[in-house]
Order: sequence, then C-alpha cells, then structure tokens
Amino acid sequence: MGCCLFTALVAAGPRVALALVWLFTNLVSRAFSTFVVPLLGLVFLPWTTLFYVLAYRPAIGISGFGYVFVGLGVVFDLLAWGSGARARAQRARPAY
Repeated sequence: MGCCLFTALVAAGPRVALALVWLFTNLVSRAFSTFVVPLLGLVFLPWTTLFYVLAYRPAIGISGFGYVFVGLGVVFDLLAWGSGARARAQRARPAY
C-alpha cells in the first residue's frame, strides 16, 4: 500500500508542480507561445516540460546550464517511461 502511494506521488509530482507553475505564474506562457505544447508536455513529458519552463529565459531562450537542466528532465522522463514498461513486463510474465 505504501509503495503504491509513493509511486503515485512520484508520478504525479512533476505534473502537479507544472500545473501549479502554470496556474500561479507566467513562466509557462513566457516559455511557450501556445497552450498545446505545454499541455502535451504535461501529459507525456512532465519532467522535461517543467525543467524547460524553469530554465527558459526571455530573449535568450535556453542556454548554458539550461541545456543540462532540460537534459536531466529528459533522462527523468525516460527513466519513468522505462520503469513503467518494466513493471508491466514483470506483471505479464508468468510465475514459475
């Protein structure tokens, strides 16, 4: 039970954080000109989208350490997708 709750909180964490940033600041509208891209990011790549929004600077965009920060978000998203695929594969495997 505790493990499932922890997993749910970790999975929802970047989505909740991005939603809060989107609702209470102008950082998302500053980083993206439309709402479609951050909405897709919220669903499919929440860590990458969150880190992009936090690293984006007006008139500069992403530069320097910002690329590392966004790359870290990509790694986190890939790890999340990979761990989910592994868990599904282990559940589907018959127990001997």
